[in-house]
Amino acid sequence: MPSAVNAAVAQQTAAGSVPSATIGTTEGAGGGTGGIYSAIISRNQPIISIKEKTYEELHKKCLEKNILYEDPDFPPNESSLFYSQKSPVKFEWKRPREICENPRFIIGGANRTDICQGELGNCWFLAAIACLTLNKKLLCRVIPHDQSFIQNYAGIFHFQFWRYGDWVDVVIDDCLPTYNNQLVFTKSSQRNEFWSALLEKAYAKLHGSYEALKGGNTTEAMEDFTGGVTEFYEIKDAPKDIYKIMKHAIDRGSLMASSIDDDLGFSYGAAPRSDIGELIARMVKNQENAQMTQPTVDYQGLEERPAWTIVPMQYETRMSCGLVKGHAYSVTAVEETIFKGEKIRLVRLRNPWGQVEWNGAWSDKSEEWNSVKEAEKIRLQHKVVEDGEFWMSFQDFMRHFTKLEICNLTPDTLEADKFQTWTVSVNEGRWVRGCSAGGCRNYPDTFWTNPQYRLKLLEEDDDPEDEEVICSFLVALMQKNRRKERKLGANLYTIGFAIYEMHGTKHHLQKDFFLYNASKARSKTYINMREISERFRLPPSEYVIIPSTYDPHQEGEFILRVFSEKRSLSEEVENMIEAERPLPIIFVSDRANSNKELTADENAGKDGEKTQADKKKVPAARCIFSFLVSFQRSSTKAHEESEEQKQFRNIFRQIAGDDMEINAEELRNVLNNVVKKHKDLRSEGFELESCRSMIALMDTDGSGKINFDEFRHLWDKIKSWQKIFKRYDTDHSGTINSYEMRNAVNDAGFRLNNQLYDIITMRYADKNMNIDFDSFICCFVRLDAMFRAFHAFDKDGDGIIKLNVLEWLQLTLYA
Repeated sequence: MPSAVNAAVAQQTAAGSVPSATIGTTEGAGGGTGGIYSAIISRNQPIISIKEKTYEELHKKCLEKNILYEDPDFPPNESSLFYSQKSPVKFEWKRPREICENPRFIIGGANRTDICQGELGNCWFLAAIACLTLNKKLLCRVIPHDQSFIQNYAGIFHFQFWRYGDWVDVVIDDCLPTYNNQLVFTKSSQRNEFWSALLEKAYAKLHGSYEALKGGNTTEAMEDFTGGVTEFYEIKDAPKDIYKIMKHAIDRGSLMASSIDDDLGFSYGAAPRSDIGELIARMVKNQENAQMTQPTVDYQGLEERPAWTIVPMQYETRMSCGLVKGHAYSVTAVEETIFKGEKIRLVRLRNPWGQVEWNGAWSDKSEEWNSVKEAEKIRLQHKVVEDGEFWMSFQDFMRHFTKLEICNLTPDTLEADKFQTWTVSVNEGRWVRGCSAGGCRNYPDTFWTNPQYRLKLLEEDDDPEDEEVICSFLVALMQKNRRKERKLGANLYTIGFAIYEMHGTKHHLQKDFFLYNASKARSKTYINMREISERFRLPPSEYVIIPSTYDPHQEGEFILRVFSEKRSLSEEVENMIEAERPLPIIFVSDRANSNKELTADENAGKDGEKTQADKKKVPAARCIFSFLVSFQRSSTKAHEESEEQKQFRNIFRQIAGDDMEINAEELRNVLNNVVKKHKDLRSEGFELESCRSMIALMDTDGSGKINFDEFRHLWDKIKSWQKIFKRYDTDHSGTINSYEMRNAVNDAGFRLNNQLYDIITMRYADKNMNIDFDSFICCFVRLDAMFRAFHAFDKDGDGIIKLNVLEWLQLTLYA
């Protein structure tokens, strides 16, 4: 059951886009990140996959070779069926020609009565299919009708689904799981019709397996069929004009479904815990005992007979009135008729089982129909047949059903009598644990780190009857890929969003803003559904939308859609990527001359000092740390050396030896001795790799070593970064929380965007989302080095550099 958290609780501590047609049989690498880490992800693309071929290419190839297509990505075996456990029986995968004679893709047009649920808890999906059949234009988009078992048959079919902003083409073969020559899952009411079974297989492939379809919300499939946006109503809290809303939805081709919560705690929409083995065992027993329910219609004289259907024996609970709790129904019509001289409102629904109907007033065989004229019965398409479809009064509908879902093909307000045009903006993002997964407003220390999206409402609505200067818009937040990742233990997060008014700033808003500013609007609840949407009316202004999970540290991807009646602008709040340009490092251009100068000073002293320095090299490394500690406090004028600095130079001379340079290992000895003096850092010292990065940062001649001036400049940097580290190490643990890294990086003079902060967290934080001193310094060294390298190559200052392969490898390997 989708569990909701009231938005008021979450505030306790606080004051159909128009999709582009893209073809592909699978989702892009990286879970469809939409380019968020393209530079990183793309480097692995040639390894993990090759370019997918289109349906047309595959179909043509099969015809030329006279072979039937076999899908390598969704093979006819156990892996495509279940992920939680093995099936207790062996299913046979058969093509339709092996199941019956004269198979057909569609017989007499695809319609809602073609669909019968099998042994999988996916009534939510089938209810959406039944709704889809009511809109022929949409149906042909999802189910291309130029497919056949007769003409150009090659065992290959394809279906199209909306997937987070794009339409994807899913290609499958026509092998279907059977037991005793009967389809195990969805089937048509006619035994030789297969469009619904193949559509279900394509949807299962999209999510990784058939088991992944077990339990869900009808709105999820509705949106995947349309790219529309869903509105969700608790019927007990529905607006007074809910009938009018439903009527408008049907008239405008919106898809609609309803359900009844289970008293035992299950509501359709959850993924109920059910034993796959037990479920299949029941199916086998049913088939062996021939416990099948025959429809009452007479099929004599018809060429095609319906398949036998099995009543799913699962977690749904049938009531005495014939309705089923924990089950999804399609709403297929909303009408008014005259009954005994008075108008009565009626609702038509369909059970995706293809049987088990409402038996109360206005059911197929009820007395009420005796008072209805024959012409009116024809208009209402009243039939006395056990096909799962039935009428009931609107009053009974409101009394028995608990949830209503409407998927609007456009977010035109259903309460309005006029058709409106909306503008749509789509933003993709992700919550990254330790960086941008800040949780709701109950967590003020991290809430501000969530992704932020700026919304500019530029024009007021055109409504002469409304005296308010107001902008209407709808916000829809959808989490991505959770169903596909179920086999990895993923479940839907509890999600929601808040909207704040902001002015002037284009930077990521900080913690204090949210502590001292109340939200202007928010989602009513935090709920564990794939998408949550809400309509709002706010004055023209600039706002920021904060999408979040209820709890922090929950990692996942999302898509945020904003529909507005008038012109608006929606975009992620991103900092410019830049660094405060530091003063250039002034080194002696000819290091040989520098070394000669130092050697001349050295020779001016006692002869033989070099040999003594060699002998004292290791002891000097132990003694310099005490001097470095005091050296931090020295303040001298430019180009003037104090006695301390002269002493510092002499000690460096002892460490460096003849070459007057120190390598990474010598640098580590010096720095670790210094760190030991700082008890408050609680660091285990610097790794050799960190010191190599420091050498690479300061090395001006590619020798792999640094001289005195370079070392002194490096030490100045480490001192300034150490102060920043101590500022955020508030508990003196020797680590800082990864969420604070955003502020620390900013204090050091770097401006990064959200993607780079995510990468820093992934690269430098430990499993507890903490960053120690060594990793902290190493990160800053890397940032400093890469910014310096970029500025060096960016000769004309246009923010673009061009490197050949040698330069690229030199830059990345030695950094």
